[in-house]
Amino acid sequence: MSDSKKSEDALVAKGEPRSAYWGFAQISFVALMLGLMVLFVTLGTWQVERLSEKDALLANVEARFSLDPRPFPAAGVWADIDPRTLDYSRFELTGTFDNAATALVFTNLPDPVGRYGGVGYWVMAPFELGDGGIVWVNRGFVPEAAAEDFATGGDAPEGRMTIEAVARRPEMANSFTPEPDLESRREWVRNPDRLTRFLEDNTGPIAPITVDMTEGAPGALPQGGETQIAFPNRHLEYAGTWYLFAAITPIMLGFWLWRQRRPRNLAHEDKDN
Repeated sequence: MSDSKKSEDALVAKGEPRSAYWGFAQISFVALMLGLMVLFVTLGTWQVERLSEKDALLANVEARFSLDPRPFPAAGVWADIDPRTLDYSRFELTGTFDNAATALVFTNLPDPVGRYGGVGYWVMAPFELGDGGIVWVNRGFVPEAAAEDFATGGDAPEGRMTIEAVARRPEMANSFTPEPDLESRREWVRNPDRLTRFLEDNTGPIAPITVDMTEGAPGALPQGGETQIAFPNRHLEYAGTWYLFAAITPIMLGFWLWRQRRPRNLAHEDKDN
């Protein structure tokens, strides 16, 4: 038995609390618990700040989405556009679909607005504007069973037309995202740079965003109007969890400190008896 342990046991035998002989381990434990409490409070406060940011984002998105459609920016200014500033804005575009260059982007639509949902694809087609710029248009959702019928456009609109659509910033690929399958015309993210690989003759500028067409005829495919404007917002729940941990930590520390004093209390009780 070490000398430090013997000394501590001797103090306890005399009815002294273990806190009378505190070593590095005990002090470190108290410091750890206090540090955890500070950390939990910091994380809870950070989640409250994130809640405010998310509320502001939702308000901004709803404001953009509720505005009347406006003309799409000219191709000459696309290089200076920050896609985040146009996200969820509504636009009118006039041009022509290149349906032969259609690509299908894999997706899962758990809460559809229309009739169809579940595993399927977004039907993405390049839309050439009058100034020569190309915008990738999400014509809508098709279920997986119907995907092959739309791999080259399907029963797509022809000729010059004006459409109404909602802007979406690019979806970013990561290290786990497969490369586009050019042969079967399948893609995994709605990203203009990646979708442009499906174009045989790409000479014009490409818009830095994609756009979702608005709702079409009920039951028609592709099923438009499926732009999701709901965001997961559980920051209040997360904040409450961290603050709860922060409240529990000093209680646990207090109980541990009480246990350190318990030997002396028991010794006093033995004397009384």
